[in-house]
Amino acid sequence: MDDPDLPLADLMMHWPDTIQVFLRHKMLCVGCLIGPFHTIADACAEYSLDECDFLAELREAAGL
Repeated sequence: MDDPDLPLADLMMHWPDTIQVFLRHKMLCVGCLIGPFHTIADACAEYSLDECDFLAELREAAGL
């Protein structure tokens, strides 16, 4: 999850519990066709989220 180039699709495949974080923020990333290309940074920029805070939520959901 620390890889800045990790695609969202891979993130959700390896840590499916992170999906709830995307849904809680009403993000359309789950199942998006761009998921294999977008990163956490891309998604945070698109949805105007603080990347550090969002990453912390993802890590907590994944149990990391």
